[in-house]
Amino acid sequence: QVQLVESGGGLVQAGGSLRLSCVASGRTVSTYAMGWFRQAPGKEREFVVGIGWGGIMTYVADSVKGRFTISRDKDKKTMYLQMNSLKPEDTAIYYCAGRQSRTISKYGSDYDYWGQGTQVTVSS
Repeated sequence: QVQLVESGGGLVQAGGSLRLSCVASGRTVSTYAMGWFRQAPGKEREFVVGIGWGGIMTYVADSVKGRFTISRDKDKKTMYLQMNSLKPEDTAIYYCAGRQSRTISKYGSDYDYWGQGTQVTVSS
């Protein structure tokens, strides 16, 4: 069984930064592709950024390109989302997700495990 636990959310002013963390448990999780999704009030969940099992390949949504960076430490079974130049429209609950595959996917239905989410609020 794999469990994912996010942390690092909070309230920040526009233009500020936050770093989210996702700690994974489970023996084989280091071979999984991982991703971050977000869901704002009244909106559907959307893909933000993904990373392959090797930690080299990444895929970033256009809406956050140039501002968000994903990374992972396989030894620590931890994934990070560095968010810079935050905008009010980035306000959402951010979810960590893992899939039993080495390749990235931008589709939530391709992911097998999800964290409980962490709230990010960006004030204008």
